[in-house]
Amino acid sequence: MIAITNGKLVTLDGIKENLDLIIKDDLIHDILSPKERVFKYKNIKIIDAGEGYVSPGFIDIHADYIENIAAPRPSSLMDFRMALREAERELLTHGVTTMYHSLSLYKVGKAVDKPIRKNENVTKFIDLIKSTHDKKHLIRHRFHARYEIDNIDSVENLKTYIKEGKVDMLSFMDHTPGQGQFNDIEGYKKISRQYGNKMSDEEFDEYIKDRIEKPKLSPVECGEIVELAREKNIAVASHDDDSYEKLDTVVGFGTTISEFPITLDVAKKAKEMGMHTIAGAPNVLLGKSHSGNLAAHEAIKENAVDVLCSDYYPAAILHSIFKLHKEHGHDLSRIFNMATINPAKAVKIDNILGSITPGKKADIIIIEMIDEDFPVITSCIVDGKHVFQTNYRS
Repeated sequence: MIAITNGKLVTLDGIKENLDLIIKDDLIHDILSPKERVFKYKNIKIIDAGEGYVSPGFIDIHADYIENIAAPRPSSLMDFRMALREAERELLTHGVTTMYHSLSLYKVGKAVDKPIRKNENVTKFIDLIKSTHDKKHLIRHRFHARYEIDNIDSVENLKTYIKEGKVDMLSFMDHTPGQGQFNDIEGYKKISRQYGNKMSDEEFDEYIKDRIEKPKLSPVECGEIVELAREKNIAVASHDDDSYEKLDTVVGFGTTISEFPITLDVAKKAKEMGMHTIAGAPNVLLGKSHSGNLAAHEAIKENAVDVLCSDYYPAAILHSIFKLHKEHGHDLSRIFNMATINPAKAVKIDNILGSITPGKKADIIIIEMIDEDFPVITSCIVDGKHVFQTNYRS
């Protein structure tokens, strides 16, 4: 058994002090005062939280960071098993104990040609993530299938992945220029150039025209895939919702999560419709969307976003929590919820993860402050096992 003492417990009822957390085997077992703990539990391992925050581990349901580890340069593909193992060690230092690796299923085109996103490489990663469940691992690895709806040729592959139990979350994406994330064509061109697109203006215009005219999955076809996902209790998301009409469409075929709504009005409408809404934590740190869309802190202020994800920068979740509290005045426990219980609810795992509640899995992180106001992860416990610790104390 383990007792975590001298910390501030981040609970569903707020942040509480002068309480010890007891872990037995892989579960949260008890919450009680230090005096009661000394009386009730003998010969127990003690972890001193150093007056830091004791929080549920972060649940990151949208992050493609694994692509950067596996392909640190566009043409340099590292060993995928090594990438996944190195990723889990790094993610622990950022407090992420459950990661939904977000891998794209789409046709690689000239403007976004990344070898890591070729079908054969995505398939290797999917199989690797699945097989890691049954081996020694430091964090909970999950697969978030990001399906581009013009990738019609891969529908059967996606259905097979779902049937084989390899998909843990599904999102439908449409990155066609002129709508969604890239509703500004000129903005799309600028971002694409930043990613290394070297086509001539004429070639690029032809490419954009071809993307716009490509056939896409219909709402009915998306709905058929959603039905398969429902049978496996898989949460389904839409991506870059930019209108009420699109929300009506995606809710109509069964999605329950809106990832990165483009405007504040659309985010509010998604919440009214009962959807979970996601914003990227890097957006919080930058103070704006990197593609010029909704600023996350504005949506959070209006209660229009309830989940934070790391998107592409794992450190962002931890630091955005404290930035939202210190600079924007949000209740700290409410913001912690956006990285713990809220994503757990969104992907239907809140019965086992996401809060410090007796009977739930013991995935716990300790956050201490260095330089007075800089948060760092100093300990991680996953499945009741103490898997990471560092020490900044003088």
